[in-house]
Amino acid sequence: MDEICEVRCIHPANVARANLGRTEARELEEAAALLGAMADPTRVKILDALRMGELCVCDLAAVLQMTVSAVSHQLRLLKAARLVRGRKDGKVVFYTLDDEHVERILDTALEHCRERGAQ
Repeated sequence: MDEICEVRCIHPANVARANLGRTEARELEEAAALLGAMADPTRVKILDALRMGELCVCDLAAVLQMTVSAVSHQLRLLKAARLVRGRKDGKVVFYTLDDEHVERILDTALEHCRERGAQ
């Protein structure tokens, strides 16, 4: 069972410390949107597959055993959230993670899950 305070009171020093380094609301909203875009198992699987290198939609569909249409839909959402980017080669678009931050976010989330699972 979670512990809760038995006495309702405000600790001014703690409140001041918490307010000292507050992040701007706009940045928090952008972070929430980014994490929301990652908050889908299919999209996380796509990001995980792209960690190994660039893949086209057909490659991703084969890796994930999904339809090209379903993968394309998820890629549109990931691209809009700037988590992946495309590179056109003739008629084929190859997708990669947008930058190293995306891989670090994914790695951190997976590490957290693995550590929590080991407890």
